[in-house]
Amino acid sequence: MVAGAAAAYGAAVHDLVIVGGGPAGCAAAVMAASVGLRSVLVERREVGHTLRRVPAVENVLGFATGGAFADAVTADVRRVGALCEVRAGDAAAELHADEEGVTVRLASGAAVRARYAVVATGVRAALPAEAGWITSDAGPVPPVWEADASALAGRRALVLGADRPLGTLLRAHPRTPLDLVVPHPPSDAYKADEVRGEDRVTLLEVGSLELRREGDGRVAAGGLGTFDPDAVFVNLGCRPAALPGSLVRGEDGYCPPGRQHPRVLTAGDLRSARGQRIMTATGSGGEAALQAYYAMRLGG
Repeated sequence: MVAGAAAAYGAAVHDLVIVGGGPAGCAAAVMAASVGLRSVLVERREVGHTLRRVPAVENVLGFATGGAFADAVTADVRRVGALCEVRAGDAAAELHADEEGVTVRLASGAAVRARYAVVATGVRAALPAEAGWITSDAGPVPPVWEADASALAGRRALVLGADRPLGTLLRAHPRTPLDLVVPHPPSDAYKADEVRGEDRVTLLEVGSLELRREGDGRVAAGGLGTFDPDAVFVNLGCRPAALPGSLVRGEDGYCPPGRQHPRVLTAGDLRSARGQRIMTATGSGGEAALQAYYAMRLGG
C-alpha cells in the first residue's frame, strides 16, 4: 500500500474483511462471529451464488445439491448479522495490506478497512483462448455449469473439455435426453473417465479445434459440425480469481496461504488447484477466521 494510506483511512473499522460469499467466505463469517470478531463480507453477486450453480453434490455432509447447502449457509450468515455486515452486489476491485491492516477497494468507489482479511474469491471458468488446443473467433462461451439441461433435451450440444462439471450435469439430470459432443485433448483423457461409457456423451480426443461463428450465429467446430449458439459451452477447468494489489501469486496464478502478507489469509479454491471441493473450502474459511482471531489475541 502507498505510504500514508493507513492514516488516510484511519483505524480499522472491522476486525475482519471477508472477500467472497462462497462456502469459504461464509464459513469465515460464521466462525468469526462465534469468537466475537466483527466482520464485513463483500460479495459481488449474492451470498451463496457459487454454490447455487452446483446442481448435485456427493461429498457434502447432509446435502445433495449446492442450492440446498447455499440456503443453509445463507441462513447462517443472516443469523450472525449483528457481527457480520454483508455488502452484496458490489465487487472487490483491489486489496492492499500494510502494517496496521487491510484496505479493500470496491467497484463502487467505496473502501472497507479491517485489521485482517480473508480472501476467498475462488476461481472462474477458463476461457477457450486460454486452452492451447483451441482457436476461436466465436466470442464468449458460457461455462457448462450454467447449462439449462431441460432446454438442451433432444438437441446436440458442444461441450469444450471434459472437466468435472460435465459429470455433475449428468448426475443432476439422469433421465434428461442429452446429446453432448465433448472434444478434449489427449492429456485430459483421465478427466473423461468419470463419464466414459455414458450413452449421452460422445467423447472425442482431438489435437486441436477451431471454432468459428457463422453468419447465422451458429458455431462451426472444425469437423465436428455446427451447433446452435445457445448449445455451446466451455468446460476447460478453472483459473484463480485473484484480486489485484497485495496478494502474492504462485507461478500458476493461485495464492498459497503461506506466501501472503501476515494480515492477508487466503481460503477456499483460491489457495491451490488441488483440493477444490466444497467441504475443503468450508473448512479453510473457518480456519482462516480463527487464524485472524488468534493473531489479534496475541496483539496483532
